[in-house]
Amino acid sequence: MSSTDGPDLAEVPEERCFLSTAEAAALERELLEDYRFGRQQLVEWCGHASAVAVTKVFPLPALPRKQRTALVVCGPEQNGAVGLACARHLRVFEYEPTIFYPTRSADPLHRDLTTQCEKMDIPFLSYLPAEVQLINNAYRLVVDAVLGPGVEPAEVGGPCTRALATLKLLSIPLVSLDIPSGWDPETGGDAEDGLRPDVLVSLAAPKRCAGRFSGRHHFVAGRFVPDDVRRKFALRLPGYTGTDCIAAL
Repeated sequence: MSSTDGPDLAEVPEERCFLSTAEAAALERELLEDYRFGRQQLVEWCGHASAVAVTKVFPLPALPRKQRTALVVCGPEQNGAVGLACARHLRVFEYEPTIFYPTRSADPLHRDLTTQCEKMDIPFLSYLPAEVQLINNAYRLVVDAVLGPGVEPAEVGGPCTRALATLKLLSIPLVSLDIPSGWDPETGGDAEDGLRPDVLVSLAAPKRCAGRFSGRHHFVAGRFVPDDVRRKFALRLPGYTGTDCIAAL
């Protein structure tokens, strides 16, 4: 989800599959201001849908008991809040999430989500092991919820920057929420040298950088976006099946 305020959308081009950072911010503003959805609602929907995407790619019945583990790495901005909600839903779905949340936000929503995870006995790591193989051995997958569109690595501090450097070296599957952390949301800059996720879950609608995603699975989690908002932003996306909250792209 976007945490950057963009300009009002003055003109919408013909139908497309991707949004610019400004368009994504305008879409989110429409949901918050015109539809009166709450920020917590949007975070909750996105966190739930992200956890569902994990279940689609890594279905629990196919995993041995020792491979139900997932490390969720959260930043202090809105994508981090989505990661916290995702971890909680993974626990409800009977996975075994662990959270690394090195730079904690003072935002009440982040605090509430953190409390929920703690009350559900989801462990929080105090540090991320420098030995990459320890992470590879301990977890089946990692969820990248560090940075969202419009958030630069320098804005979130050293611990998150160091975590991203570690994530680049992992050999286990990586699931990125909204955009791969560190990518330029417009151009996909750093796609070659940055994170290379196996799974991308685009929140609300794919951002422009998703055009450079070359991983195995790409989902959009935007079932909550009303039809007239999709039309206003000329989004051409796959339909959702039945009661599914995500669609494969």
